[in-house]
Formats: sequence, structure tokens, C-alpha cells
Amino acid sequence: MTRVEFYVLSSATPTDRLRAACQLALKGWRHGLPVFVRCQDEAQSQALDELLWRFKAETFVPHNLHGDGPQAPVVLGLDDEPANRQGLLINLQANISPFLECFSRVIEIVNQEPDLLTACRENFRLYRQRGYDPTRVEL
Repeated sequence: MTRVEFYVLSSATPTDRLRAACQLALKGWRHGLPVFVRCQDEAQSQALDELLWRFKAETFVPHNLHGDGPQAPVVLGLDDEPANRQGLLINLQANISPFLECFSRVIEIVNQEPDLLTACRENFRLYRQRGYDPTRVEL
């Protein structure tokens, strides 16, 4: 069954959330998992693309936008079906992915922004209703 985790940040800053996504994508890729980052919109996808190039000067994270290369080790997309199965989904959208079953692991990154907190609490409840056992990780 898919492992679901909620990584909780202490800040409400959107940039901290994107940095956490970069760090988790790097970690997932280094562990040999295909990584799909589900962004909330094109603007966030572009911002994350740029951040992945520069967030760690000594490290390259091989990534692509879904439209430019869905087979990349780290793919940035929206509601696109992942080309690689059984990998890691980093969900930055406020709702659950329609392709949840395609992943062996799902990470929801939560910050302290009120609307996002509300949406993530609802997602936590929905995961439980669907038979998953989500866990919380404080960052």
C-alpha cells in the first residue's frame, strides 16, 4: 500500500515549501525513486524548475517539466499521469492526486498558511477514509 506522509513546516512562507520540495526530490532521486512533483499551477512549476537549478550549488538534480520530458528522474507537473510508476509523489496541490495508486510513497508538504492547513487537514482525513495510514513528520 502507498505510504503517505505529511511533512509539516513551522513557517508560512511559500518559498520554504518549495525548498523543502527540492530537498525531498533530491533525497528521493538519490534513493533511486522516480520523483513526480505535483505543482499547483504553471507559475509554481516554473519557479520550482528554477529553484532546482540553484538550491544547492554543488548538486545537480536531473529534472524536467512533464511536457518537456516525462521520463526524467524528477518530473514537475500538474495533474499529468506519471510516466514512471511506483515512485515518490511530492504533492504541492491542495487536493489529493487522481493518480495516487501510481506511487509507492506520497509526501504532502504543509506550511502554516491557514488555507493550506485547512486543505491538508481535509486531505489527511480523506486518506484515512480511503484506508491509508498517513503519518505526520515535523520539519
